[in-house]
Amino acid sequence: MSEKRILVVDDEAVIRQAVQRILEHEGYKVNTASSGHSALELIQSESFNLVISDLKMPGMSGMDVLKSIKILQPDIPVIIITGYATVETAVDAIKNGAFDYLAKPFNPAQVKEIVDRAIQQQRINDDKHLSNDSIKNHPGLNRFIGDSPAMQKIYTRILQVAPTDSTVLITGESGTGKELVARAIHENSARKDKPFVAIDCTALAESLLESELFGHEKGSFTGATHTKIGLFKVANGGTLFLDEISNISLSSQAKLLRVIQERVVTPLGGTKPQPIDIRLISATNKNLRDMSNEGNFREDLYFRLNTIPIDMPPLRERIGDLPLLTGYFLRKFADEINKNIKGISPAVMNLLEEYDFPGNVRELEHMIERAVVLASSDVIQPADLGLGDENISTQCEEECHIPSTTEELKEIKRRLREEAVIPIEKSFVIEALKRNDWNITRAAADVGMLRPNFQALMKKLNVSARDRKTD
Repeated sequence: MSEKRILVVDDEAVIRQAVQRILEHEGYKVNTASSGHSALELIQSESFNLVISDLKMPGMSGMDVLKSIKILQPDIPVIIITGYATVETAVDAIKNGAFDYLAKPFNPAQVKEIVDRAIQQQRINDDKHLSNDSIKNHPGLNRFIGDSPAMQKIYTRILQVAPTDSTVLITGESGTGKELVARAIHENSARKDKPFVAIDCTALAESLLESELFGHEKGSFTGATHTKIGLFKVANGGTLFLDEISNISLSSQAKLLRVIQERVVTPLGGTKPQPIDIRLISATNKNLRDMSNEGNFREDLYFRLNTIPIDMPPLRERIGDLPLLTGYFLRKFADEINKNIKGISPAVMNLLEEYDFPGNVRELEHMIERAVVLASSDVIQPADLGLGDENISTQCEEECHIPSTTEELKEIKRRLREEAVIPIEKSFVIEALKRNDWNITRAAADVGMLRPNFQALMKKLNVSARDRKTD
């Protein structure tokens, strides 16, 4: 029984400690949280077999905690502690998914009995799993390539979240597929026949962002020659996706929070609030929690947006999906240009497996597209990746031919990385700059990187304006 973990949530220390002592005496491992928000942070980072939460707490109530858990990890039983043990309260909690309720005052025997029953229920729930086939049959999920455990968790979370109207925050590095997740949630929801509206919060100046989101009345500011309907209204009945939400100003954050709380929007220059009915999904490649601690993002807005979190894994953490992704992009681009490509050489796969992919899946896509275009045979070779040295292909074929020991293989991979991966990165950067007429901001956006990170990569690879002269 000692491996079973229980989370106790109560703003009163005396209750937390009492329940903790009872359960630890029974052999359970117990964590405690003094608020609903801190409880949800623990649930997102750790695994629990049972949650026991007080009903009446400041900020986030026990009912709110219950609803979030039923979306985040629906198989975890939740017991609600209540000092208001009316039939109405108990029925309401159970309707929302509570396993049972524990009325104050309670004794150790009551706690033990209800917890033992809940743990037994959790064991039964552990046997329930969605199969991969049933997952991929759902709308939007066929756009994802990958069967790794990390991606299986993403598919399951999408299907858990989609039927609800809960606000979702998708986090992850650039190029990991955050908008694909947002669209899949929409397509599996009751709002699927209504609009899905996406906006990149970095694409518009601050002065235009609020006009785009909230709309404006004619004459409300210089240049407002006509009335404009905002995206909140355009998305009415459907889903609004705010990409890179970390880039909006504190002023706009305050207005967005008010819209989320009141479910009404007032156009710029307008006086009459207009009701809205939307499902809000946001995405960012930054840590909003850290930004909140630094004063750059409103904490109350962060908690509103982060009701249901989905964290997209970077490609380097799902390297087992690399062959599937590479094969998919290979077929896609070969078909597009009607070129007979049968596959890639082992040497190329070695290089890809050793590469960190700072631009994630989007970078891999560009890399394979370039290789298909440049390929001089029906098998992709290292030179086709844009290494800039035609001899590397022959060198690799000779040096990589059936290494006799593990040490030899490691040495070959090390030498290949020194001689080939840096040129791959350099080619990747220069190709992005070429596609965007050497505009650094556009090139960074094209490959899914932040401008400062892209500039740092340019500096690391010694890429500068002089390279344009050889373009």
